[in-house]
Amino acid sequence: MRQTITLIAALLIASNALASIKNTGEQRTDISNAYTNTEYADSIFCQYLVNDEYQVWLKIDFYNNKITVPDQEEIFGEVAGVFGAVRDTRKWIVTDAEVKANIATLTIINDYGSEDLTATLRHNADGTYTLTRIEGSTMRIVVNNKWVKLPKELVFKIKK
Repeated sequence: MRQTITLIAALLIASNALASIKNTGEQRTDISNAYTNTEYADSIFCQYLVNDEYQVWLKIDFYNNKITVPDQEEIFGEVAGVFGAVRDTRKWIVTDAEVKANIATLTIINDYGSEDLTATLRHNADGTYTLTRIEGSTMRIVVNNKWVKLPKELVFKIKK
């Protein structure tokens, strides 16, 4: 019970901090414009990736862990990556990434911390990326007020 109250208090403080930032007129950078692909042309695991079929995106920097969760910077700080959907405000956070050649093994949690999974992100020979859930929770997003389960494998391309 004490942990629940502490968590609620922390979330209220963070939301008040965000509201005060927004009220000062500070502009936020749109997530899709945060990186240009020319900045990281030789870094396969520092990209902004999209999947048009499910309208989801993946912003990653497995080398420097310098990604911030939009509108939740104060809560999570800098992380290895963020998975989001065009039609959903919830995020999945890549908390850990271990890179070996063209495959990264990821630990991912939802932004509430109630679900987690292990996945791999493979850089394919054709320039695409394949995210594969190995174990743990099924990733879900909200579309038209309904939960949609994402498949075990998603193919992404670099946003141009």
